[in-house]
Amino acid sequence: MPTASTEVLAIGRVGVDLYPKESGRGLAEVSTFEKFLGGSAGNVAVAAARYGHTAALISRTGADPFGDFVRNSLREFGVHIEYVRADPTLPTPVTFCELFPPDTFPLYFYRYPTAPDLRIGPGEIPPVAVRDARLFWATLTGLSAEPSRSAHEEAWELRGRARHTVIDLDYRDVFWLTEADATRAAESALGASTVAVGNLEECRVAVGETEAGRAAEALLERGIELAIVKQGPRGVLAATADERIEIPAQGVEVVNGLGAGDAFGGAICHGLLSGWGLERMIRFASAAGAHVAARLECAAAMPTDADVEALLAGGRDQ
Repeated sequence: MPTASTEVLAIGRVGVDLYPKESGRGLAEVSTFEKFLGGSAGNVAVAAARYGHTAALISRTGADPFGDFVRNSLREFGVHIEYVRADPTLPTPVTFCELFPPDTFPLYFYRYPTAPDLRIGPGEIPPVAVRDARLFWATLTGLSAEPSRSAHEEAWELRGRARHTVIDLDYRDVFWLTEADATRAAESALGASTVAVGNLEECRVAVGETEAGRAAEALLERGIELAIVKQGPRGVLAATADERIEIPAQGVEVVNGLGAGDAFGGAICHGLLSGWGLERMIRFASAAGAHVAARLECAAAMPTDADVEALLAGGRDQ
């Protein structure tokens, strides 16, 4: 059961991924799929647990068999689920993708009329756990609708911009009425956070910059202590007030790039909690992302320390 000593507390999306077992074909042509645990916040919590950290998730599923699958899977992966409730009226979200390696993976979200995780209200925020968690992880998607937006604001008020309050800029245009709404939400999230993680498109939406160095500077100007800008094949740029590094992408044969960002995020949690230097943390996180990109599944593929170190030692995934 999670306690005040919870190391990683995440809030946000969780659901079921149905991924095709046939690569290079559209959904209209695919005949077989495999079912996995998915959802960004859930994946990050699983990744943190794989490294031995106490991890818990604040979210909702449907009160349906897919919801049972999600909660059972989280538990089996070592994530505490006391804050994962079953919504009595909404189905558990399902996400389909198409696989066109190495860099095209269209996603189709079935979250209608809304998703249970967007129904998390302020009353579901556990005050002690949020205040005392060593790291609190949230995503921009959680601000795309009420009452989830108010729940996030409640959590951030409880945190008081404590150390290791992370915002994953995680912009998905299908979740927003307008891009301007997402930009305003990002301003609020950045004002409450100390660490920001996003790719170039997400940084454009959040701070209006598409060049990695300028995006990092814009994030730091908003009070962020650690800005991490993912550049796809060009690697990752990370910056603090005193240090800036750029790490090339880890070589890997990509099978499914969709879980790589969450694996990267879970490894960032691990590095922050372990007190690593910036270069070690970013190299490790990039290798963790590559490990998952080389596999079909997301949550189930999250690596251990040994997996990542083997990849770093060997140069490519094994």
